[in-house]
Amino acid sequence: MVATSTNEVPSITNYDRKSEVKTFDDTKEGVKGLVDAGITQVPRIFHQPVDQYPINNTCDSEPTKTQHKIPVIDLEGLEYDNNPTKRKEIVAKVGEASETWGFFQIANHGIPVDVLEEMRNGVRGFFEQDTEVKKELYTRDHFRPVIYNSNFDLYSAPATNWRDSFLCNMAPNPPKPEDLPQVCRDMLVGYSKQVMKLGKKLFELLSEALGLRPSHLNDMDCNLGLQVLCNYYPPCPQPELTLGASKHADDDFITVVLQDHIGGLQVLHQNKWIDVLPVPGALVVNIGDLLQETYIK
Repeated sequence: MVATSTNEVPSITNYDRKSEVKTFDDTKEGVKGLVDAGITQVPRIFHQPVDQYPINNTCDSEPTKTQHKIPVIDLEGLEYDNNPTKRKEIVAKVGEASETWGFFQIANHGIPVDVLEEMRNGVRGFFEQDTEVKKELYTRDHFRPVIYNSNFDLYSAPATNWRDSFLCNMAPNPPKPEDLPQVCRDMLVGYSKQVMKLGKKLFELLSEALGLRPSHLNDMDCNLGLQVLCNYYPPCPQPELTLGASKHADDDFITVVLQDHIGGLQVLHQNKWIDVLPVPGALVVNIGDLLQETYIK
């Protein structure tokens, strides 16, 4: 699985993707394993189709020079009893951002900065721990309490993404604590509790923005479940040939994204890919397909 050229896509002659994908998967070491092995060329299975290459996409790489910036909404003063005018202003901003962007960032959301940092460090600690420890959790069995692997769609996607992931369902029926990775167990539990509280608050704001009772979406149990997905993107020797995450939509109600300082997240807005620049202490909110299909007309 070695590319034959530095910047060009090699010929597909004698390329057996199915076999190479299985060989990669059988190592149970993911993309991190390739990097640890010291590869200097990206294996063919990771090469994106030409029309998907970042260099061929229309992208605002310098959003500070354009009018296209994802909205940042400050939730300070949110409580209605304390400041009803401020709450109405926040609801209006959430409604506008949800309708025009489908994305927004939130500041002063109530989750302490140290909790966010501990979560980031815990996730990084999981992926950077000893390979033999991680291998024990590597699986494609969707019924396992923790699913660690590289690319959930490894065997069906046209190209493999340059990332490793682990996933666990933390609500309504969380795993036993002993089933969670020891290196980030406490962080996962603590962060999940905080995000559940934040999710309830966001659903109240979205309900009001839709002209409904604040409790409407929560009464529908939109906040009942929580799936935590943690992605790791190791350094790539040829980033122009691959992507950490190819373009997609989220099939949920809302997604709350915790970025690190590196960034890389982009949003498709008015046929342009816009960088979502990391804001210290902020979280990114994505309006998922379920909510859009149900309420956004």
